[in-house]
Amino acid sequence: MTTDPTEPHVNQTLDAEGLVCPEPLLLARNRLRAMASGEVLYIRATDPSTTRDFHNLCRFMGHRLLRENLVAPVLEYWIERGG
Repeated sequence: MTTDPTEPHVNQTLDAEGLVCPEPLLLARNRLRAMASGEVLYIRATDPSTTRDFHNLCRFMGHRLLRENLVAPVLEYWIERGG
């Protein structure tokens, strides 16, 4: 993880590198369910479909995608748990 001061405060981290759809999505969904509203989940993934999956997860479940870094091979996402 980088140390950029503009990055959101991270409450939990999920390493989904090497996993393929639907595993990263299911792990992220379960992790977010266990978190409190407003907490941030940082995810590292390598499956390109996670970009679509995490955008849809946020849209349908009321979470907020705060930031993404889509420089392959490792894709990074910061998702804030919705209320």
